[in-house]
Amino acid sequence: MKLRIKLLLSVAIAIAACVYYYVTIPAINIHSSGFWLFIISLVIALTLLCSLKKLRYGIAIKEIRSFQIGFVAVIVLFIIYGVGTVLSSPIVNANRYHQLLPVQEGTFTEDIAEVDYNEIPLLDKSSATLLGNRKMGSLIDMVSQFEVSSLYTQINYQNKPVRVTPLVYASPIKWLTNMSEGIPAYIMIDMTTQDTECVRLLEGSYIRYSQAEYFNRNIYRHLRFRYPTYIFDQLSFEIDEEGTPYWICPVKKFNIGLFGGQTIGKVVLCNAITGDTTCYNVEDCPQWVDSVYSANLLVQLYDYYGLYMNGFFNSVLSQKGCLRTTDGYNYLAMEDDVWVYTGITSVSGDESNVGFVLMNQRTMEAKYYSCPGAEEYSAMNSAEGQVQNLGYHSTFPLLLNVANEPTYFMALKDDAGLVKKYAMVNITKYQNVAIGDTVAECEKSYINLLKTNGISTGSVSVGENITGKIETIASIVIEGNSHYYIVLEGNDKIFDIAISEFPQIVHYKEGAQITFEYIEGESLQVVTAIQ
Repeated sequence: MKLRIKLLLSVAIAIAACVYYYVTIPAINIHSSGFWLFIISLVIALTLLCSLKKLRYGIAIKEIRSFQIGFVAVIVLFIIYGVGTVLSSPIVNANRYHQLLPVQEGTFTEDIAEVDYNEIPLLDKSSATLLGNRKMGSLIDMVSQFEVSSLYTQINYQNKPVRVTPLVYASPIKWLTNMSEGIPAYIMIDMTTQDTECVRLLEGSYIRYSQAEYFNRNIYRHLRFRYPTYIFDQLSFEIDEEGTPYWICPVKKFNIGLFGGQTIGKVVLCNAITGDTTCYNVEDCPQWVDSVYSANLLVQLYDYYGLYMNGFFNSVLSQKGCLRTTDGYNYLAMEDDVWVYTGITSVSGDESNVGFVLMNQRTMEAKYYSCPGAEEYSAMNSAEGQVQNLGYHSTFPLLLNVANEPTYFMALKDDAGLVKKYAMVNITKYQNVAIGDTVAECEKSYINLLKTNGISTGSVSVGENITGKIETIASIVIEGNSHYYIVLEGNDKIFDIAISEFPQIVHYKEGAQITFEYIEGESLQVVTAIQ
């Protein structure tokens, strides 16, 4: 009977251990804190099981050998964990932390091409979320069953900056009724045009592996059972050039001690439809993948670089030469990759930047640009001050090259999160602020401001000139603003003219001769001046 009870207890502990592992899915890896917690909990459970029989006979705990062994084992495990934590810290490895991120000096005008309006992401994540939720609300056949995930990964898709995010089940009950088929679509938002599309997948090819699943098809559990020793970093949702959804799963690499100096060593690509996985060394990752290194990881690595360049104690005491990133970042599309942008300031907490850094999310390449000027929040305040009567709020700035001048570009949103205006602020002289209802109007005003204040040197063109006879002219209302679309004879381009900027356009009729300046766009050419 006693043997039977002991056997039942052993089975119960084994089941409990399996359930704990299935729920928490720690990596079987000495670099994983969760694995250490799992081992310590298992040792404690086994110690209690082995000591239970003698405790029933009233034997003192200190006289039970199995308890003593278990107690010593737990203490040893805690000591190893504690010592490993200390030896992995910057206290004894400041120089190694400083060297984790190789940083190159860049030349702004050579590395960053002048602004291309087809590559400017005009929206931030919160605006994209608003558009995604509105799109979901219009899908009558899916809105009661699914919601939009909050991921919204920014990627380059067919040379355009877009944000993509999958749908998720609206509730556990909706998961139960839809799990056999999976998730039928994902949301894609063009960050330049604000066009929002619900991309429906073919029937039978729905997303079956996601964060919204509860059991074996949960993406974290699916990865754990295939790669039991891998410690995964932040997962991102992306699509390849054919629109096939994938989970991008970076694998952590610890370069300092047990738990310190994290970078990325491998990346696993998981097809969200089939669950098929492929593991690459990080340097062999396919070109279409954009989010291997998360923005938070890159920012942290640069903080290590700037903070520990003169040792740990200098970073705490005198802080001579210590730099850090500003409290925010944004994304820039360059060379078919996504780069994280953030300003660099001193640790003293002043309101100016000494420069900025661009970090590649696929390769970890980092380039520093020396450019003393206003930090981002000062520029945001300057832009908001220009429209304080309207109460608009600025998004975190993008870094642009406008007329070979490093320039902060921001969208100005109302309280409902809708983009109403745009602002450009000169980084070095942030009192120079230009506001416009459109990007083209904002840029034109900004360049004129640079010329007026003697900042811009040389001849700067804000667009191309064209002369022709009007073949077709039509009026249209866009977000409450009246525009004229014009087609010239012998030219298949469509020219967009905002009436609020050029009211004289109402005098032009079909057949009239016209000359204007415009900025090249993908589908529409934005007119910036009528001569």
